Amino acid sequence: MNPSTAGDQIPVVVLAGFLGSGKTTLLNHLLRRRAGNRVAVVVNDFGAVEIDAMTVAGQVGSTVSLGNGCLCCAVDASELDGYLERLSRPAARIDIIVIEASGLAEPRELVRMILAGDNPRTVYGGLVEVVDAAEFDATRERHPETDRHLAIADLVVLNKTDRVTPAEHERVLGVIGELGPGAAVVSASYGRIDPGLLFDPATRSAEEEKVRQLSFEDLSADDEPEHADHEHHADHAHHPHAAYESVSFDEPAALDPRRLMAFLDSRPEGLYRVKGFVDFGAADPDNRYAVHAVGRFLRFYPERWPRGAERRTQLVLIGTGIDRDALGKELTLCAVTDTDAETGPGETAMWGVLRYVRSGPAADEAADPL
Repeated sequence: MNPSTAGDQIPVVVLAGFLGSGKTTLLNHLLRRRAGNRVAVVVNDFGAVEIDAMTVAGQVGSTVSLGNGCLCCAVDASELDGYLERLSRPAARIDIIVIEASGLAEPRELVRMILAGDNPRTVYGGLVEVVDAAEFDATRERHPETDRHLAIADLVVLNKTDRVTPAEHERVLGVIGELGPGAAVVSASYGRIDPGLLFDPATRSAEEEKVRQLSFEDLSADDEPEHADHEHHADHAHHPHAAYESVSFDEPAALDPRRLMAFLDSRPEGLYRVKGFVDFGAADPDNRYAVHAVGRFLRFYPERWPRGAERRTQLVLIGTGIDRDALGKELTLCAVTDTDAETGPGETAMWGVLRYVRSGPAADEAADPL
């Protein structure tokens, strides 16, 4: 099986952070607010990852079912490839895999294992580093490797911001910006980030939704008063630090591959994900290109144009603190002009794009952000 697009693959997200940073709280938040996705969680130890939910599901062991295909596996790093293979099988019906690294794990190695893997059903979904705002300086002193982790993170969650003053909050944000330039940074309390940063709402057929198992998301919702969820969202909406921004780009003209690559190679700070389809026009008239970018990771997936499909570029860009108007204008400048059409794309026009089409070790190295 060779999936033609990132949409056919399961994103594997690495969730890291030192002990006490709040990554397990964040993970539990995502499990409750997962927009219908079937989430597989791989952890070094169970910790506090919803033990009650595991008990409700009736299974506690090395592999735990949370219902509706949500799995939690306690593994060593050496077992990771085998678990990713099992979790990505179509029969498991998983939408996203989250690897919760232990507090003393080296996230770089986990990321390298994912990037080096040859499983065609999975794709790297980013490194999320959780930071305790109140203990930031003390953590850096105890664990100097914090700086290295922030430098390679795709998304930094500055957690426990309710425990620091606004001035201290801004100071820590500044230090994180220096240590991890280009990473998207979102501030939060109690690990409450918008799940839309990491995954899209699941789409299910009406028939599948009717017969699916009761999930932990359903169970937790049933335990709350009718107004509780509304109040949660109403309160959450007043926390701008918890939100993300998205830009939709729809362009009927083909895009110039060189200009698009220049845009992607210099994508601005805070831009976390890019997804969609690109029409490169005369540079490759037979194929459209699905694009999957998270942090500094980038990959293209060429596929034949569907019969009768309208040829256009449609992209969605997701991030925090991004300039939506500026991004839209920069992408518009990537469109092929009449002058471009007269001169033609040239034989080397697609070389930059093809570096990020997975076809072997060279492509993997080109797409490896570490």
